[in-house]
Amino acid sequence: MAKKNLLIWGQKQLSLNELYFKVLLQNLEAMKKTNVYLLWITIVLTACNSIDKKKPNILFVISDDQSYPHTSIYGTKWINTPGFDRVAQEGLLFTQAYTSNAKCSPSRSSILTGRNSWLLEEATNHVPYFPEKFTTFPEVLKSNGYKTGFTGKGWAPGVAMKDGKKRNLIGEVYRKKKLTPPATFISNVDYFENFKLFLNKKSEDQAFFFWVGGHEPHRAYEYEIGLRKGKKKMNQIDRVPDFWPDSENVRTDMLDYAFEMEYFDSHLVNVIEELEKRNLLDNTIIVVTSDNGMPFPRIKGQVYPFDNRLPLAIRWGKGIKNPGRVISDYFSFSDFAPTFLDLAGIGEKNHDMEPFSGKSWRTVFDNRLDENPRPFMILGKERHDVGRENDHGYPVRGILEGKYFYSQNFKPERWPAGNPETGYLNTDGSPTKTEILNLHRKGKDSTYWNYAFGKRPQEELYDIENDPQCLKNLAFDESYSSLKKSLKEKMIGDLKRQGDPRVLGNGDVFDQYPYSGENVKNFYSRHMGGEKIKTHWVNPTDFEK
Repeated sequence: MAKKNLLIWGQKQLSLNELYFKVLLQNLEAMKKTNVYLLWITIVLTACNSIDKKKPNILFVISDDQSYPHTSIYGTKWINTPGFDRVAQEGLLFTQAYTSNAKCSPSRSSILTGRNSWLLEEATNHVPYFPEKFTTFPEVLKSNGYKTGFTGKGWAPGVAMKDGKKRNLIGEVYRKKKLTPPATFISNVDYFENFKLFLNKKSEDQAFFFWVGGHEPHRAYEYEIGLRKGKKKMNQIDRVPDFWPDSENVRTDMLDYAFEMEYFDSHLVNVIEELEKRNLLDNTIIVVTSDNGMPFPRIKGQVYPFDNRLPLAIRWGKGIKNPGRVISDYFSFSDFAPTFLDLAGIGEKNHDMEPFSGKSWRTVFDNRLDENPRPFMILGKERHDVGRENDHGYPVRGILEGKYFYSQNFKPERWPAGNPETGYLNTDGSPTKTEILNLHRKGKDSTYWNYAFGKRPQEELYDIENDPQCLKNLAFDESYSSLKKSLKEKMIGDLKRQGDPRVLGNGDVFDQYPYSGENVKNFYSRHMGGEKIKTHWVNPTDFEK
């Protein structure tokens, strides 16, 4: 125990609890025949109880574009993540955690508001103007006495304003501490040192919420950094997904992705040790996750379970009973906000957030039976990156129940990853993307191109137990017609109950919300008109002629 939390009794150092009982025992004989005895007992027990029920700190650690199961504790052999693994081993490891919308801004908006993505108006889209009406849980924590802040990437990209002023949805920014990154495209923000700076600025007894937002493993990557500096080998990868070519180029790309994840995890290791050193670890809820899947073709920005399913581990030494458990129930990113407010003791009367889509996981932390487990998971998206006519999106809703995944593509005439002539802008530029495009252009193999960039039918149905990569569409197999109908009815019925504009006949409103990125707004018409527009997230060779 740190010295600043101890008091001196004779030659001994005692905690506050020990001191109370020492005083009680010393004065017990003198007081036991009076009413002071009962009063003193009440005071002592109340004081001790208040110490034990101190509000928990919350540390939210989120990488940028990391898929499930890409940590070592999940069994991925070509990645080593001791920080994530420790949180899982000393807490809970989730195997069915999903964001409702697999893209940076909408996924983070869902985390902050506790609402499914399609209920967030402009914030359903990527790069939006965040609606003033939606209060975030860090804002509530701050108004209830928490010290709040973040380092690295917070809520982004997009614009958040309130009453004409810039609005910080998470807390005070901590980015002053810099370092020399180990690779060209890794951020120079020192996440660990900025967290220490935050801790040094808060008062000793103040509860805190801090968001550690890694920029990794978002693209771009220094090519072959995983092989050269990470000392990785091609044969560590036991399998390349069947929707990419299995080549040295693709494997190199995957190992570069792994190097960036391991770098971010090294900051998590230091953060945990710092909490331990300051005697803050056991009363800090540590959440480690990501915002959406890996930045590779057919994953980030699409709507398959592989795209939306994310790593999640939660540790709370003081509050999680029977740690080391693996949780296989569906966890939605809309559950974070209600869980945090519940554990912080902040009820509905103490905040003005819009009604939650998610639920608190307190019962699971307490190792009690969840009497209302989520029976299915609904996923979806609207507009992500621009590149289609009139900046239109690619609306999808899908339902995951048991071993099946059903989805409806509401505008199948549109290109799912963006138009070819504008570079498939909803898929980040990469060696893997370039290889798939070149195989298609040269007429050698269009299989991978069709998986990643080709147009899709209005309905898709997959047996994810036997086809986890969602390659064989069963939607038009008559033997699955009743199952497809049942899943569709469940999905549409639940979305109507929620109030999703897309299924209530007003879905086009999502296309009408303005895109906040002025530099690429109206991209299609400007590009087709001959204007040269910088697109840092794709390669110039991605554009079809």
